[in-house]
Order: sequence, then C-alpha cells, then structure tokens
Amino acid sequence: MLLIFPLFFGMGWLAARIDIKELLSESSVLPHSYFQGLNFLLNEQQDKAIEAFIEVVKVDPQTIELHFALGSLFRRRGEVDRALRMHHNLVDRADLSEDKRQQAVFELAQDYLKAGILDRAESLFSELEGTPYAKQSLEFLLELFQKEHDWLKAIAVTKRLTAVSGQPNNKHAAFFYCELASEEMTGGDLAAASEHLQQALSDDPKSVRATMMQGDMAATAGQYEQAIAIWKNIEEQDALYLPLIAERMLQAYTSLQRDDEGIALLRDYLNKYHSLDLMNVLFDSVLKKEGPAAAYKLVRDELERHPTLLGLDKLLEARLLEVSTERRADTKLVKDLVHNRTRNLAMYHCANCGFKARQFYWHCPACQAWDSYSPRRGEETGMPL
Repeated sequence: MLLIFPLFFGMGWLAARIDIKELLSESSVLPHSYFQGLNFLLNEQQDKAIEAFIEVVKVDPQTIELHFALGSLFRRRGEVDRALRMHHNLVDRADLSEDKRQQAVFELAQDYLKAGILDRAESLFSELEGTPYAKQSLEFLLELFQKEHDWLKAIAVTKRLTAVSGQPNNKHAAFFYCELASEEMTGGDLAAASEHLQQALSDDPKSVRATMMQGDMAATAGQYEQAIAIWKNIEEQDALYLPLIAERMLQAYTSLQRDDEGIALLRDYLNKYHSLDLMNVLFDSVLKKEGPAAAYKLVRDELERHPTLLGLDKLLEARLLEVSTERRADTKLVKDLVHNRTRNLAMYHCANCGFKARQFYWHCPACQAWDSYSPRRGEETGMPL
C-alpha cells in the first residue's frame, strides 16, 4: 500500500502536466482576436466582440462553428445582409462536410425568409427534404405559405409534416380549406367553396368554422331551413361556439316567420350553456318581441344563475327601460360606471399571446396562431382586466 499511493500520485501529476501542455499548445494556435472577443463578451461589449470574432474568421477560415454563430447573431440583430454573406461563404466552400453544408443551407434559408425573399427561402427549405432539418424546414415553409396566402401549398405541407413528425395537422388543414372556401365565395364560385368546406370537415369533423360557413352559404341562397339544420350541428361539435351563430340563426327563423321558435331554441341553449353573448342576442329579441319587462326578467334570472359584471351591465340597461323619469338619471349613472369598468372584460383573448380584441378571430392578427381564441368573453374565461 505504501508503494501504491506514491505511484498514483505520480501518475496524476504526469497527467496534469500533459493536459497543461496541450492547453497551452492549443491556446498558442488561436488568434489573439479570439481572446479579445471573449473579453469583450465578458464585459458585455457585444459590438466589439463581433468585430473581434470577424477578425478570427478572416485569419482562420476553418472556424466553422464561429461562422455559424456569427451568422445567426447577425440575423437576430436584423443585419440580414451580413448573415447572408456569412452563410453564403459556407455554402460555397468545397471542403465543407455534407452535414455542415446542410446546416449552412438551413441557416441561409432562414436569412432569406427574414429578408422577405420568399422564393429563395422556399427553394432552399425544399432542398432539405430527407435531411435532419426536414421537420424544421417544413415548419418554416408552412409559415412562408401562410404569409403568401398560398393555401394549397400550405395544405400539402401539413400532410408532409404529419408524415415526418407523426403528429396530425388536420385542424390546420381544415382552416386552410376554409380560407380557400372564403376566397371562392368572394369570387362567386359557390360550388368550389362548398367542395373546400366538405374537405375541411373530412379532415376535421369538429371544424366549427366550416360548419358555420356552410350554414352561411345556405342562408345567402335563401335556404333558411337548411342553414338552421347545418348550424344546429355546432352543438355536437363544440357548444361553446353557439353564441357566434345565435344572431344568424334568429334572422333565419325571422325570415321563415317563426320568431317564437327561434327564441325558444336560444332559450334552451342559454339554459344548457351559459354565455353572455347568447344572453345579449336573446335580450334584444325578447325586448323587441315581448317588451322591457320580459327582457329584464330574462337578464335577472340569468344573473342569479351566473353572476357577472357584464350581466349586471345588461341588467342595468334593461332596468333603464322600466324606471321612472326621476330615477332614470341615477340608474344611468350606475350603469355608465359599471359599463366603463367592464369594457375590458368584454374582450376576446388569444390564449397564445394574450392579444385582446372586441371581435372574434379564427386567426390571431398579433401572433398568427390558429384557433387560439376562446368564443367566450374575458370575464367568462377568468382572464384579468
């Protein structure tokens, strides 16, 4: 044992000496600018660090990873022209290994996308099919085709993404078919629009938007019975979206001179699925059909079941229609105070980025996410003011 301990100590000392020599040897090979760049980074002088690293790249073209790091940094800083030059130099190098070339092409495609040169970006991302960058490239292509509103190509990409990732993208495909249908409806080709909507429901049987659009087409053609029958399917798809078609459904019943039947249907929906929007549509209809007393009772009963500030605002609106002239000013003052307080509560919210809007969106205008809005108002979803 007395001999073993000195032996181990000697071996450890020898290994340490060898590691130090290797470290000193490697350090002497690196350009002085490299250490300057590190020093600038440690002192949070990013611009000077970049210039120092550029000098390293000029002195030693073999620093491949430093090329990639600088190119990505330039792109993030918005200096796309410098990123393009950096990644072009890598792609054009004949001595680059295949895996590094694929990485360079992927980075260059992102540069073109950032610069808005979409045709070049599309070409390079498509070139990466069958490589380790295939899935990410398809995701970028999906973003690109959505920007261009090229919905057919976007649909094709969703199918390729499903094949590559194994995760279904049927909901996205259904939204793209709805976009195609909307364009055809604007152009007056209702047959093509109908075909796109059927394809949307084939891909996603729960596509509420496609069902709503089918009902809208029937109503526009004066086929109100068919429109009502189509819209009723939304209850099975997702009952939370019923308020979005409540007003249209009542208009269809009115066109058929069956107002009472329409009001009764919406009352049934309200009893089963509480909704402020549904209550508002019913309030206006009951007020017109049955008078202020019936409208006030409707809101009061709903407020007792589901107390909300937005409901209180509506109750005060109904109350204004019944109070005497001398008490109307006081009631209106209270209503205005409540209304100002609840203005933000009446917003729709994007679950992805938090963007608020007074109207409902299928496609968030802020973050471009699909199906990120709840059909319920902020107060109903518990979102803060």
